[in-house]
Amino acid sequence: MNWNTSSAFAPVGLALRGRATHRIVCTLGDAAHILIKDWPSDDGEEYVAAVKACVDAISGQIAPEQFRKALLRAADEAGIAALTVVHR
Repeated sequence: MNWNTSSAFAPVGLALRGRATHRIVCTLGDAAHILIKDWPSDDGEEYVAAVKACVDAISGQIAPEQFRKALLRAADEAGIAALTVVHR
């Protein structure tokens, strides 16, 4: 799996706190960077599940859309607003 393929899953906009306040996650590479560098907390159950799902999606063990669902659950757990980005 190419983890920087933009069509891997529907993009997600995240409203993070701190230095990188608004981010759009378009690829698994974007997601991995945000989860490791910009996520506000690294001890939530859904956060840990999202990190594992990201690794699993990068290695092709799960579909990128399954990872996207895990990312949305982790965002909810962390109080991060998440929006589906629609391109026309």
